[in-house]
Amino acid sequence: PTLLSKQTNTSAKTPASVSADRGYGIVFNAEVKNVPTIDVYEDFQCPVCARFEAINGITLEKAISEKKAKDVFHVLSFLGTESILAANAAACASDEDKFLAFHKAFYANQPAENAGAINATFLKSIGAAVGIDSPKFAACVDNGGYSDWVRNVAEAGAKANVNSTPTVFVNGKEIDRNTEYFNVEAFTKAIAG
Repeated sequence: PTLLSKQTNTSAKTPASVSADRGYGIVFNAEVKNVPTIDVYEDFQCPVCARFEAINGITLEKAISEKKAKDVFHVLSFLGTESILAANAAACASDEDKFLAFHKAFYANQPAENAGAINATFLKSIGAAVGIDSPKFAACVDNGGYSDWVRNVAEAGAKANVNSTPTVFVNGKEIDRNTEYFNVEAFTKAIAG
């Protein structure tokens, strides 16, 4: 029932590079001016999100590394407890400056939806695979340290009327789901603003 609460918890512990005024998303290139803002809403358990990442992940990473876009990742938890655990672990990885690496490795190894495979052991192994070996990360995964933040992301997503994943906005406008989500060329053009 707590997941359905409509109140944002302003005292929630927030991972590194998260901005409340950006829907509690994990922000890359926050300080870069005059570039498009790309908001990506996804659920770590969503198979279509894994497909989206496989097709567009490199394009997004390139836009981030070349500072051609401000990217905001909103990790939603439509699909239940395992999505919450994964979103929490991604936040823990963000604190280690490894969000993108964790994100990529998770989707490349995404287990079946709600099959019980996404647990602390699995999430820590994804962390280890991308070079996170700190006790702080392990404790953060084990304790669900960011579960209140995960709820805030969900609230903000609902307020933005996001009801499916992935959903991508460029400068506040959703790009075309039918033509621009799963075509590298069209996606690259769409995120150029």
